[in-house]
Amino acid sequence: MLEGKCVVLGVTGGIAAYKACEIVSRLKKLGANVRVVMTENACRFVAPLTFETLSGNQTYVSSFERAFEIEHISLAKSANLFLVAPATANIIGKIACGIADDLLSTTAMAVTSPTLLAPAMNSAMYRSPATQANLETLRARGVQFVGPESGVLACGDVDIGRMSEPEAVVKRVCELLCPRRDLEGRRVLVTAGPTREMLDPVRFLSNRSTGKMGFAVAEAAAARGAQVTLVSGPVSLNTPKGVERVDITSTLELFDAVTSRAKEADIVIQAAAPADFRPAAASAHKIKKDGGGMALELAANPDIAAQLGRDKREGQILVAFAAETDDLIDNAEKKLAKKNADMVVANDVTMPGAGFGVNTNCVTLITREDKRSLPLMSKRDVADAILDRVLELMRA
Repeated sequence: MLEGKCVVLGVTGGIAAYKACEIVSRLKKLGANVRVVMTENACRFVAPLTFETLSGNQTYVSSFERAFEIEHISLAKSANLFLVAPATANIIGKIACGIADDLLSTTAMAVTSPTLLAPAMNSAMYRSPATQANLETLRARGVQFVGPESGVLACGDVDIGRMSEPEAVVKRVCELLCPRRDLEGRRVLVTAGPTREMLDPVRFLSNRSTGKMGFAVAEAAAARGAQVTLVSGPVSLNTPKGVERVDITSTLELFDAVTSRAKEADIVIQAAAPADFRPAAASAHKIKKDGGGMALELAANPDIAAQLGRDKREGQILVAFAAETDDLIDNAEKKLAKKNADMVVANDVTMPGAGFGVNTNCVTLITREDKRSLPLMSKRDVADAILDRVLELMRA
């Protein structure tokens, strides 16, 4: 499967370094040429000889080893994929900030191939503002991630931060080097982000949606060969590669944009968070304080998902989202029936790591046939799980 492909694997100084041994073994069995670069701290966990034996290649540690070629350049040129597993908070910060002070970080600066990081660290370090900012920087540059997952950490905590298992890491490597095209020829319409309902030229009613889940779905669908249209509310995210983007502001604009395009779509995924109500009358001028209270009259917005359910043509798949704070499954099952949807993606936004503005999610995929609860994982992994289930429904 990976015959003729070269994977440059960076191994950093975390306890999960032992998992990198199995990653090398699995990649070799798939035919890949694996070249390993270790930090000096990584050598405290696994000996370079172990990787040399598994890979059949020299293991590189120092930038000053005597060689005919400049190592970080030759490694970077040879890579079809640059993988770092485990990726500690330290190496993530270095790559994000352009720091090149050892062979691994220098190689990271020189690679032009796709980059995949498998984060592994304590949950507090993962959630720290610095790490989250670094992850956002790297995502904006197109860096891919696998994990982290929830589980027992080296410190004894049971929380997010555990490196994905070697099988999952190798699966993502295969997806990047030999991408699935199981949505080739399919037209996918995705909505994402919040809407804004203007109260006056300065103020509006909205919600906390950042669009990350919808954008992850659009990115995953495009990577799998679909023709993707993404209708997005106001967000600060880059358009995924190969995706047509339509920007809207209000729920009425979202309604028009989606209903006018839905008939042409094979799959419609409603990940946006439209406002249920809008001000009955928006002021043309900024509303001034008069020292007293204010009564705000609201008008109902159209139910976009329900309209799509009514208009759904034979063979079309409609996926709705249910962001709940209580009675998750019950509310999601009611939404499935009420909207005439084929699947509802339900998530409890009060759960740590599954609310607004984070890069992970924990969802239950609910159809008329069954309910499938997924563990806490990256939103990109959730997106692929959603698409996997959609394909199952299409083939049923």
